[in-house]
Amino acid sequence: MAQAFFGGVHPNDMKAATNEKAIEQLAPPAEVVIPMSMHFGAPCSPLVKVGDQVKVGQKIGEFRGLGAPIHASVSGKVKAVEPRPFSMGGKMMSVVIENDFQDTISEEVVAPADPDALTVEEMVEIVKNAGIVGMGGATFPTHVKISGGIGKVEYVLINGAECEPYITADTLTMTDRADDIFEGIQLLEKYLGVKKVIIGIEDNKPQAIKAMQELSKKDSAIVVKPMPAAYPQGGEKVLIYNTTGKTVPEGKLPLDVGCIVMNVTTLACIAEYVRTGMPLVEKCLTVDGSAVATPKNVIAPIGTSMKDVFDFCGGFKEEPRKVMYGGPMMGIAVPTLEEPILKNTNAILAFNDKDATLPDETPCIRCGNCINHCPLSLNPPAIAKALASGDGAEIAKTKVNICMECGACVFVCPAHRMIVHRNKLAKAELRAYQTKLAEQKKKEEENK
Repeated sequence: MAQAFFGGVHPNDMKAATNEKAIEQLAPPAEVVIPMSMHFGAPCSPLVKVGDQVKVGQKIGEFRGLGAPIHASVSGKVKAVEPRPFSMGGKMMSVVIENDFQDTISEEVVAPADPDALTVEEMVEIVKNAGIVGMGGATFPTHVKISGGIGKVEYVLINGAECEPYITADTLTMTDRADDIFEGIQLLEKYLGVKKVIIGIEDNKPQAIKAMQELSKKDSAIVVKPMPAAYPQGGEKVLIYNTTGKTVPEGKLPLDVGCIVMNVTTLACIAEYVRTGMPLVEKCLTVDGSAVATPKNVIAPIGTSMKDVFDFCGGFKEEPRKVMYGGPMMGIAVPTLEEPILKNTNAILAFNDKDATLPDETPCIRCGNCINHCPLSLNPPAIAKALASGDGAEIAKTKVNICMECGACVFVCPAHRMIVHRNKLAKAELRAYQTKLAEQKKKEEENK
């Protein structure tokens, strides 16, 4: 069995400020802004209009095709249905709810009468109605992942690695909500028909490992796999290799090697919905960084502004230079504290001037560090050269399409090159090139 993966890095984990603090519940804010896109797939269409009264758990956004529904996280009046600034840039249609502080639960919130009597199809429908998506960051609709895995899965892999610095929300979920995780595992075992569930956790989380090992005593199908603390240990393909020894080929999915990967918090949410009928309306996240007064793990209603969450943590001890969704390796910087908490927000970090100031980029010195530490064995200098040439065919040869943008290359680069930035640009160029080829092929076939 593989014990480590090629490449990777060992940043300081920076988790000490929050990894032993109990999760705290944030009081519902005066207003929430809920974007209609918090999943992989097309945005939802709003089901409410300005002036409508909504209740907690009420469906306010419906999807078509690939996606997941969106629900109100507070009760109150719809103040606006309009485009608002979005985490991925630009604006996204959003539902703005003015909280009435009554916490009125929607009539739609109904738990299954007998969860043990559910058919596979009913279980998939339940997960879909809950609006649950991958909460490790990818936001892939969970009901699609489960339905696609029926009859095809050999291993269910539970991702508890949480390898990125600062973030401890999943770690606290494993220690504080172990029973929910266990119930989620039992449901997956039953409906996917699997006989082996592997929980992968980095070995720098002894309390989480202990909590999950207690679950394995109750179910022989559960195996807890402590893994060396190395980033990006929690990457899907990396996790699969480290826990099963299987390699997911280029262009293939985990299902193609008999695996399905679930985040620990995603599992806990499935169990909670089956027990209570309450869809995904709140998120546990880590609040940390050198500018934050009191780092915490917080449960916040989805749509809560970053400002309200930071205020709950005592505000800032000094003016932040940079605020981010997610961790320092893969996170996204935001332009305003009005950005809302989303379904996949596992952390918000605020850094002071010293920590947020990046060194100046200098010319590549051909040291090969980026190549040696890439977990997917990519060649960033070759990607940069192909990008500069503007040749789509050359870009395709570099396999930049499989880059997971983990940032390990940037972390080890002595020249402080903006490698991930260039890889993203190369991906965009590659997509444009592939689209052009497809259009040309279509015209040729039409002209035959």
